[in-house]
Amino acid sequence: MKDPRDIIKRPVITERSTDLMTEKKYTFEVDVKANKTEVKDAIEAIFGVKVEKVNIMNYKGKLKRVGRYTGLTNRRRKAIIKLAADSKEIELFEV
Repeated sequence: MKDPRDIIKRPVITERSTDLMTEKKYTFEVDVKANKTEVKDAIEAIFGVKVEKVNIMNYKGKLKRVGRYTGLTNRRRKAIIKLAADSKEIELFEV
């Protein structure tokens, strides 16, 4: 089994993701090979919360060019985690 910190890479902090936090939905960038069950188990292990639902989106790498050489940026995978109603909130920002 993978380490939970290898599955969850980092939180995605955008205007839309901060608006979703009011609905107890949190956005994370996850490992490209991780499935929904692994993401759910990793979030529950790291933060000690109860996950109700996991939605995953895949992003292709963007085409980039430097001079005459072309290539792709790394592909990404993003997960939106919905917490159970009785679960506490995840503290992403320490004040």
